Amino acid sequence: MTKKQEGKSRYGMVIDLDRCNGCGACMIACAVENNVPPAHAKTNDRNGLTWMRVTKVSNGNSFPESRSVFVPMMCQQCGEEPPCVSVCPQNAVEVDPKSGIVAQIPVRCLGCRYCMTACPYHARYFNWWDAEWPQGMEKTLNPEVSPRMRGVVEKCNFCHARLQAVRAKAAAEGRRELAEGEYVPACVEACPQGAIVCGDLADESSEVAQLAQAKGSFRFLESLGTESKIYYRSEQPWVRRMAEQAVKRSKKETVHG
Repeated sequence: MTKKQEGKSRYGMVIDLDRCNGCGACMIACAVENNVPPAHAKTNDRNGLTWMRVTKVSNGNSFPESRSVFVPMMCQQCGEEPPCVSVCPQNAVEVDPKSGIVAQIPVRCLGCRYCMTACPYHARYFNWWDAEWPQGMEKTLNPEVSPRMRGVVEKCNFCHARLQAVRAKAAAEGRRELAEGEYVPACVEACPQGAIVCGDLADESSEVAQLAQAKGSFRFLESLGTESKIYYRSEQPWVRRMAEQAVKRSKKETVHG
């Protein structure tokens, strides 16, 4: 792992699959924080809109050898050359050089969905419908996050509005660097199991960097060279062996709405 350069971070996460119980709190928090609307009446298992999903995966064995885990899956925040960036004809996808976060810019998106095809993690979603909110719910929307129009692609942005807020606070206090734990995405804050740790992977002393390098940690589809900044952990060998499989959307997954 390279040394951190001043003013440049590589924010990532480590998700402990042995702790996750599939409760879905992370998905609800994500939807509330980022104004992701409830499921449309015509939503099915192929056209739903969610920035984060939790999929139940089993080892395929019969009882009593059957085992299962829940896998939270969002944009895997690929490295310097994400496949979604190179295929976008509108420059609607960019890697923030200061944070390493892969950003989606809805106002540039023309809805071609090339990025969805290029993403090996199936972590991008097309917005098929105008947002419909239950009566009164529109008054509870997060004013820091702009709702998106239909006809564009959406994905997890690591609660970038929260990062901007803590950066502004640090700048007002004359600080150029954020303290560890100062920037906390909604899913991390909401997890009752403490299964998700977020931080700066470029800071070798940070908890997230040490967990990422610890025994039992892995990344999905690492052989593709995406350099994902989302790591997973498990003490169960069969769970680590599924690292070269893409966790696709299925009817067994938990969704909000």
